Amino acid sequence: MKVCVYAIARNEEQFVDRWMDSMAEADWVCVLDTGSTDRTVEKLADRGAVVRQEAVSPWRFDAARNRSMELIPPDTDICVCTDLDEVFRPGWRKLLENAWEPGAEQLRYTYIWSFGPRGTPGTTFLQEKIHAPGVFRWHHPVHEVLRRTDGQRTWKTAVCPEIVLEHYPDPKKSRAEYLPLLELSVREDPEDDRNAHYLGREYMFHGLYAEAIPVLKRHLEMPGAVWQPERCASMRFLSRCYLSMGDRRQGMVWALRAIAEAPELREPWVQAQEAAYAAEDWEGVVYYGRRAVDITERSGFYINEDRAWGAYPWDAMAYACYRIGDLRAAREYGEQALLEEPDNPRLLKNMRFYTGDPAGTQRSGSCGERTGAQAHGVGAEVPLGRNGALRDLPDAK
Repeated sequence: MKVCVYAIARNEEQFVDRWMDSMAEADWVCVLDTGSTDRTVEKLADRGAVVRQEAVSPWRFDAARNRSMELIPPDTDICVCTDLDEVFRPGWRKLLENAWEPGAEQLRYTYIWSFGPRGTPGTTFLQEKIHAPGVFRWHHPVHEVLRRTDGQRTWKTAVCPEIVLEHYPDPKKSRAEYLPLLELSVREDPEDDRNAHYLGREYMFHGLYAEAIPVLKRHLEMPGAVWQPERCASMRFLSRCYLSMGDRRQGMVWALRAIAEAPELREPWVQAQEAAYAAEDWEGVVYYGRRAVDITERSGFYINEDRAWGAYPWDAMAYACYRIGDLRAAREYGEQALLEEPDNPRLLKNMRFYTGDPAGTQRSGSCGERTGAQAHGVGAEVPLGRNGALRDLPDAK
């Protein structure tokens, strides 16, 4: 069984050695370089990768990935698409061979898209970029997906969660091209509900809330928008947009709609907690926070959010209890928040205050004269996404 890893790259010199070490279990490694000005090409070639340089103009991710597929040797049995900022855990090749059942044309594996403050896995879901050759092409200018070339709607997919691909992106790399590419994607395929969801989300990321709201609402009205976790996410984003525009009522309305759409997920309960926080409804903060943390199993969907599974729900409840005057509960919730982020200086200061430490004479990290989530500064980031806290969520599958 022959396995080929293929990828696209541009100015990723810093990742080459780590990536090639990880991909060494493959029979071939092929890379399409789309315009590096550093030593990416030279380093890849020195490490034994097959590299071709080609400008893709106008730029779009699907075109680049489809051209990279042309480098795959004809006798390849399994194609593995990764990016240079990703690494497999060792032993992936043997796991792949064992999991690739006769007749399989695609394989799902574990993808750790982000990591928490302590290096523990954050957003994690099943990815599907391992596939048979000659069956698929990439589609969409950005947030590209594999589509069959024969139009067939069903096929055999193997699953191996023991194969783990980890993502370590360069935080300095700009993703400014995403918004125009998403607008292009919607123009090309206006009835694709996934595109509408992504475009609305991207407008939110850019602080274009007035533009995001009608796009997200349109997503919810589309006939194909039936996947509840994604519908729930659009509702949460609508809540976030309205809160950012100062409309607390609509912020709560959409958070509650998100809960009704997918009550089994923790994320909509945390969004309702956020809406209650913005309104200084401290009892509501505790109620929605408790409902959130009672959900202990994280979904395997790309749409799950690290913030809901970290310190935030506990942190917000701790401060809410402090405002109510329940210092015992504030201490308990504060301790839970510190289990998630033990080195967070604001949480440590708040705990000293909750426990009556004389050094905690000021309400460090609390709302004080200010109101709402902006004042709270949970996790050292504004939790409405305006400073990048929710930026660059992973692609749907």
